[in-house]
Amino acid sequence: MADLNKNTSLYIRFFFILIFVVLIGRLLYIQMIDRKDYGKVADEQSLREVVQFPSRGYIYDRNGELLVYNEAVFDLMVEPAKTVKKVIIEDNKKTHVRKVRLDKMEQVNDTALLCRKLGITNEQYNDLITKAFLYSPVAPSIFMKQISKEELAAWEKDLRKFSGFYVQRRTLRSYTHKVGAHVLGYIGEVNDNDINADNYYRQGDYIGQSGLEKSYEKELRGIKGKTVMQVDVHGREICHYLDGKNDTRPVEGSNLYTSIDIELQEYAEKLMANKRGCVVAIEPATGEVLALVSAPTYDPNLLVGRVRKDNYPVLSNDIRKPLYNRALLGSYPPGSIFKVAQAMTGLQLGVIQPGTGFPCTKRPANCHNHPSATCVKDAIKMSCNPYFCCVYNRIIQQGKYKSPYEDSQYGLMVWNDYMHRLGFGQRLDIDLPNVNSGFIPDTHFYNKRYRGHTWAYTTIYSNSIGQGEVLVVPLQMANLASIVANRGYYITPHVVRYLGNDTVKKRIEKYYVKHETGIERKWFDIAVQGMFDVVHGAGGTGHKADVPGIDVCGKTGTAENYVGHHIKRADHSVFISFAPRDNPKIALAVYVENAAGGGGSWAAPISGLLIEKYLKGKVERPEFERTYMEAAPCQAVYVPKKPAQTAQTAEK
Repeated sequence: MADLNKNTSLYIRFFFILIFVVLIGRLLYIQMIDRKDYGKVADEQSLREVVQFPSRGYIYDRNGELLVYNEAVFDLMVEPAKTVKKVIIEDNKKTHVRKVRLDKMEQVNDTALLCRKLGITNEQYNDLITKAFLYSPVAPSIFMKQISKEELAAWEKDLRKFSGFYVQRRTLRSYTHKVGAHVLGYIGEVNDNDINADNYYRQGDYIGQSGLEKSYEKELRGIKGKTVMQVDVHGREICHYLDGKNDTRPVEGSNLYTSIDIELQEYAEKLMANKRGCVVAIEPATGEVLALVSAPTYDPNLLVGRVRKDNYPVLSNDIRKPLYNRALLGSYPPGSIFKVAQAMTGLQLGVIQPGTGFPCTKRPANCHNHPSATCVKDAIKMSCNPYFCCVYNRIIQQGKYKSPYEDSQYGLMVWNDYMHRLGFGQRLDIDLPNVNSGFIPDTHFYNKRYRGHTWAYTTIYSNSIGQGEVLVVPLQMANLASIVANRGYYITPHVVRYLGNDTVKKRIEKYYVKHETGIERKWFDIAVQGMFDVVHGAGGTGHKADVPGIDVCGKTGTAENYVGHHIKRADHSVFISFAPRDNPKIALAVYVENAAGGGGSWAAPISGLLIEKYLKGKVERPEFERTYMEAAPCQAVYVPKKPAQTAQTAEK
């Protein structure tokens, strides 16, 4: 028995000696062998890496005028654990709710003084420091963001009194003009998805969220730098670590040199101020966007800085949808402007000739009173509905098959292909985000809609006059005007001409590629003559687009607007145009929502004024300008009525 107790005692002694040897060995390893890791831990306790944010690239218009620049602001950063003597965070495992017990923490700082300096209440301080603790007790996070230079100057000298707080410089966007919001876009704070998608970002960083700011985020943002500072036990900065040996300079972002003509943009927004709709203006030869307006719009400065959190909900909840970019996202029935595309397709396919005429029978689609068109250019000039129904009939029913239904399947496939060649039914690859593709129906769509039952031209003839199932984005409408102006090709519309700086500029090669439609130039010459007659000829529907001394070519459209089955609202007013007739400098699409009177009443005169402003540099018809600038033709916004509350719904 004595021997057993003696052996047990030896085992216990050996066990404790072994533990002691392991601990001594580990300590020696850390101090003598693994100095690098030990030093790293020590550095983390005495060093602070401060991010140096790069200057975001500037944005200029086509004439070199500055549109977007940076203003210096400052974020007040906090390392929460350094503001208290002990960190107490309770984690409820059942509810998964973490709670910071500020009432049990002894504060290092004079929080009352700090609150007075910052102009906040004690309750606000507690909310902000709690949020910082929950993010991380030790990692820096933003305590107060976007402090101006003037605000900072009032209390910066006192900042060293407060442990765990320091200032980090960054920049905010500022806009020289109160226009161009849908093109320029805005930046906002990153979310978890942004951080997970790109390790460049961390909490509190900003990212482009719309417009050019989003499309060119990686080019605009630049590359971050860092400053490694030595700090004392309270987190106060002492000096640059190793005299700045580990510091890196930020690399400023690239500038954007855009195609926007800010004077034209500003003028277009004034013309559309009392209206709903949009304007897209393009230089046909290059595809460069001269102006892009969605109305109603907003001042881009409203979404900058600390005022953004108050302004964004107001804009977002506005029933007129000022944040919605109608020029790129709106899918509308194109109305009669679509007839130009039908004429070009019919001529190229050979189903009609330049001198082909059809009587205006007002069937199958009704029409306004005018003589029957005896040729294609007159049909375009007078915008004859029955004429283009007949053209569409010949495209769809080409007689390739004995069965009219099989023939329609074939004809619609051919038609669909030509519509895509003309830029419809697809997303035009403009350098702006969130672009709609519109809709051009195909055989699959109609087979599904009619559930295997037969369909033919008589079922779908409304497509011929830009109604039916056809939907077009205003950008595509302006692109069609460019195609006709170029007599058969287009270059993808784009906003940025060059990237870089004043000395080195880089162009984007894909925006120098011609897209041929496969339709011969001679047919477009007929379309040009027809569109010239729309504005200048007897019986033309777009005389209000006429500009003295300029050969304007255009096409009116009146798009019917149904908001429900058999519920019709005021029609949309549509006009596409280009000028001058030879060597065109500008192509336009103007869309005015719910403006009774047709394309010739509202969209056409607005187009004429824009052409005059761009080509002449000024408008020489002040009374005419005043009439259409002050007019508010759009029918009131439709607000659905809430269902009456019943006793049963009230109880629920």
